[in-house]
Amino acid sequence: MSDWLDEVKWTSDGLAPAIAQDVADNSVLMVAWMNREALALTVETGHAVYWSRSRKKLWHKGEESGHQQLIKEIRLDCDNDVILLRVEQLGGIACHTGRHDCFFRIYRDDEWIEVEPVLKNPDDIYN
Repeated sequence: MSDWLDEVKWTSDGLAPAIAQDVADNSVLMVAWMNREALALTVETGHAVYWSRSRKKLWHKGEESGHQQLIKEIRLDCDNDVILLRVEQLGGIACHTGRHDCFFRIYRDDEWIEVEPVLKNPDDIYN
């Protein structure tokens, strides 16, 4: 693999957190994990590819839902240990709950309150 991948400070298990940010409105859509192969494939294909820790395999964002993330820019933070993907979110839905983003709960008065609407029923997204 090429030298630019060596500049990322991967965790002991070979991962780095990746933040997906909507290029249209700068909202944070989601946080996931990438390994070297996921980042290399993301660059190669122009679509976000992550590492699924639960499934222990590469996860091409939108492979089931169709809600792909088209890469517009990739950045690395000052410590070289967090990846920022600036993306165009196809279909406007990044979260598996059918919402625009995964950060739909806000803390208020000692509880988490859902403040973002479901744009599409997850049952309709994932047959």
